[in-house]
Amino acid sequence: MRQEKKRCEYAIKEAFKGKRVALICSGDPGIYALSSLVFELLRSIKDGDKLKVTVISGITSLTSCAALLGAPIGHDFAVISLSDILTPWHVIEKRVDAASRADFVIAFYNPRSKRRVSQLEKAIFIVRRYRNGFTPVGIVKRAMREGQKVVITNLEKVLDCQEIDMQTTIIIGNNSSYIWNNKIITPRGYNIER
Repeated sequence: MRQEKKRCEYAIKEAFKGKRVALICSGDPGIYALSSLVFELLRSIKDGDKLKVTVISGITSLTSCAALLGAPIGHDFAVISLSDILTPWHVIEKRVDAASRADFVIAFYNPRSKRRVSQLEKAIFIVRRYRNGFTPVGIVKRAMREGQKVVITNLEKVLDCQEIDMQTTIIIGNNSSYIWNNKIITPRGYNIER
């Protein structure tokens, strides 16, 4: 972390020398990752538009976690990073409020780090303005990797989970989401009798 710009600059420099270059990142390179930075850097330099760039999609943390949790993103959703390294906290708060008010399922990336410990609590406080404590919440740490942990809980108890860190994705259901058979389901709206 925090070396992304240097990695991209080095890759671009090598590509301009005629080398074939690959930048590797976890998840999907277009979601909180390197592809946007590569294009921004290329746009800012002379002849940046001459370099051919191919972005190969990966499996996102959101979709991996959703598969492990059941069907929590069966309807509209928002993905918000709680890291304020590149985005000011007041902007993140506005986004959490808007997504909560609009009743989107919300996925939080980067919920907590060693230095950032209060952002998740603040974000949950905002969500609680619009959702009751029984709203389903899925916590997935290290999705599809060694040490994977999946917890299904609710909005009232989510902050009790001690294992939330930068390798954790949190998915908060909307007002229609429910837990069934130890899975989180957000109905699409087909009105199937329960």
